[in-house]
Amino acid sequence: MAKKVAMLTGGGDCPGLNAVMRAATIKMVSEYGFEVVGARRGWKGMVEGDFVPMDLQSISGILHKGGTIIGTSRTNPYKEENGVERLKESMEKNGIWAIIGIGGDDTLGAADKLVKEHGLNIVGVPKTIDNDLSATDYTFGFDTAVGIATEQIDRLHSTAESHDRTIVVEVMGRHTGWIAIMSGIAGGADYILIPEVPTTVEDVCESLQRRHDERGKNFNIVVASEGAKMLTREGGEQLLTISDKVDAFGNVQLGGIGEALAGEIEARTGFETRATVLGHIQRGGTPSAHDRILSTRFGLKAAEMVKEEKFGFMAALQGDDIVEAPLADAVGERKMVPMELWDIAKTFFS
Repeated sequence: MAKKVAMLTGGGDCPGLNAVMRAATIKMVSEYGFEVVGARRGWKGMVEGDFVPMDLQSISGILHKGGTIIGTSRTNPYKEENGVERLKESMEKNGIWAIIGIGGDDTLGAADKLVKEHGLNIVGVPKTIDNDLSATDYTFGFDTAVGIATEQIDRLHSTAESHDRTIVVEVMGRHTGWIAIMSGIAGGADYILIPEVPTTVEDVCESLQRRHDERGKNFNIVVASEGAKMLTREGGEQLLTISDKVDAFGNVQLGGIGEALAGEIEARTGFETRATVLGHIQRGGTPSAHDRILSTRFGLKAAEMVKEEKFGFMAALQGDDIVEAPLADAVGERKMVPMELWDIAKTFFS
């Protein structure tokens, strides 16, 4: 009887998820003779035994599609009632030998615990637009998000200059500033706020004022990561959230720095200021060519790791090579923006 492998996509959707599943399925079915199923809505499907067949027909034509054809959720098996035991029973009942978990630090963190504490056969694929997973140079989805954010910044330049306005662009990234720093540099931002570097409201306003006074510029683009804190020299500090509710992994929904900072800039400088929140547009739609290729390479590596029983590891990009990296290394410490990138960005602040 063919060995059966389940794939799941957990956490936020991300461009390139379908490309991973396509590549892994083709290799496992065509080369290894495995049977493949998809767990619907991430770990929720594993716990509830909700599976769909994955064969060469079902994955045809999905390379370019955004989102995930098997759905996703932020379900944490450790937070569900008898979740881990139900997951193990589901695997046994459905004859599932191994799992390919595709996700970010929450999804892969749960995978790492399930391997270590229960000996389950799991390999991982790193997915997040935030690019904050350690042990891999880049995650798929990040390139697409940066490209989308850069395009929107380009568009906002036009209206900012036309109206002599300052526009604050709020981008995603949670507790790291990868999207902000990359799209800000690429989009020619006049100031960038990231969680890794404490920046006061006064710093921003003084920089924009110098740009106006010394260079005669009457418009500005400021890029702010959703996880950057609102700071003032008087000692005020606030991490802005949309809701105090937390998900199954303890995450709060960040957001609001764009509007808050825009109000401060207008009050302190007199410059007419607007805020634009890019939100989920950054993670939607078709993946970039780079992300399609990276996702495909990750999917093929994951299939290979399953065949070789390299459980407890994930596919990772290191340099130009796709390698195996321990899941624990990926989720043990958040990958922050290096100061070399910050130094590049601040060269262009007035």
